[in-house]
Amino acid sequence: MEDYQAAEETAFVVDEVSNIVKEAIESAIGGNAYQHSKVNQWTTNVVEQTLSQLTKLGKPFKYIGNGLFLVDLGDGFLTLIRGASSTRNNS
Repeated sequence: MEDYQAAEETAFVVDEVSNIVKEAIESAIGGNAYQHSKVNQWTTNVVEQTLSQLTKLGKPFKYIGNGLFLVDLGDGFLTLIRGASSTRNNS
């Protein structure tokens, strides 16, 4: 029984992480229209909020966050506007 609890405490739950990322995106950008002047802040906010929430899970992991902001300009191509990265050591 202890082995099961230990495995559960250290398991990486993809659905949980996906929800954290989606909430960070919604919180940072929401329904706002694209504004080039806000891209840097939005990207940084999403990465930092995601890493903060992952750290709060209390799992013994090291996290590296990388965010890319892609914009569809209507020409059939996605354009990389900005990338951001950060790390957290929770061990």
